[in-house]
Amino acid sequence: MLLKQLTEAMGPSGFEDEVRNLLREQLSDKVDHMYTDVLGNLFAEKHSDKTGPRVMLDAHMDEVGMMIVHAEDNGLLRFRPLGGIDPRVLVSKPVRIGSEKRYGVIGSKPIHLQTMEERKKPLRMDQLYIDIGAQSKDEALAHIQLGDVAVFATEYAEIGERAAKAKSFDDRVGCSIVAEAMERQWQIPVTGVFTVQEEIGLRGATAAAYRINPDIAIAVEGTVCFDVVDAPSHGQSTVLGKGPALTVQDGQTLADARFLEFLIATAEKHNIPWQLRRVKGGSNDFGAIHKVREGIVGGAISVPVRYIHAPAQIISLDDYQASLQLVCAAITEIQEGRWNA
Repeated sequence: MLLKQLTEAMGPSGFEDEVRNLLREQLSDKVDHMYTDVLGNLFAEKHSDKTGPRVMLDAHMDEVGMMIVHAEDNGLLRFRPLGGIDPRVLVSKPVRIGSEKRYGVIGSKPIHLQTMEERKKPLRMDQLYIDIGAQSKDEALAHIQLGDVAVFATEYAEIGERAAKAKSFDDRVGCSIVAEAMERQWQIPVTGVFTVQEEIGLRGATAAAYRINPDIAIAVEGTVCFDVVDAPSHGQSTVLGKGPALTVQDGQTLADARFLEFLIATAEKHNIPWQLRRVKGGSNDFGAIHKVREGIVGGAISVPVRYIHAPAQIISLDDYQASLQLVCAAITEIQEGRWNA
């Protein structure tokens, strides 16, 4: 299963190689042309010889992670985050480090040894370390190099009622959806772009959009879902199981009202459930894409993700399927001439 493979792959920002290789293998015989740019973005082109609006489907390959920056004399490893990670969710979590994916555990001062004042404050990143079982600095550095990256050691599994848990649903759900969409036949030029370094500033998408210069772009993303106990209705950014979320405003984008209305009308026409993303924080690749060159029309279709950027995250598989349906329905409507900018 592609989604399982993608979520379990190692691919923090700047180190997306394993994810890129999986996608290249998946699509190599299903698209017309594949290539990468100097940043590491992967492009999958289909029907570039056809006439009609040029559509860009975007998903980012990178996940939040950690970089090893120092080894203590006793063999413990200090790290800094790659992307937005809340240090409060890190203590005792298993990780995999470097190309050999060596196991480690994130540790801290035990609660038994903390003062009352220390117990009142959340741990800072500089109070944490990774323990790989080494007894000395030399032993640690015999296995781990400074600059190696680490990701959470979480396996994909389907749980409960049509739900799944894994790490890196942000944005391996998008990668999987775009890959599935690119396996289908279209009557207009469509390019699937799997970008790098979204989590540290939407970097890959900027270069990718400039290169393609599409007429329409759709970013497919995993987005924050806060629908749990004690979450007031006005504070629920998205709700699990209610369908793909459409952005009105976020940290980088004010939605193009015309394209948002087009996506809503498309969802209604094809009986696809949908919801609005009701939070203005965060962003996605479309925040960079729409500002390239003279400006690019489009928007984002997002899969709600509970516990996003955490070691274990949850999605609804129904939301996944509905998001794929909406992406494909939007392309169908565009190629049939029902989108007019």
